[in-house]
Amino acid sequence: MGIILVADDDADIRDVVAFKLGTAGHTVVLAQDGSEALDIALERELNLAILDVRMPGLTGVEVCRRLRREPTTARLPVILLTAQTEENDVEAGFQAGADDYITKPFSPREVGSRVEAVLSRSRS
Repeated sequence: MGIILVADDDADIRDVVAFKLGTAGHTVVLAQDGSEALDIALERELNLAILDVRMPGLTGVEVCRRLRREPTTARLPVILLTAQTEENDVEAGFQAGADDYITKPFSPREVGSRVEAVLSRSRS
């Protein structure tokens, strides 16, 4: 199992995702905004980061860009979580280095499946 950062300014979203991942055996670390998420990712060894695109301070896309520039986090898998479904928004997320993109509303089962898929790819 892995250590997963979940960053979202919506406490309900954080709690749902954390519960789903926790019941699957993962350790979950929570952040309320982009700055806190970046600090945690640079300080802790993580296996995956799930970042909401629209957070106060730094957006999830900006956090992803900064993680990709740091040698210690450049290969950290990132899933972006967002209500933005426009093609340009999705493209911006992937250009920033995201490994996957989940749109809201989502099912907890979908999040769990995508997390497992990304983690599996990152281990091979």
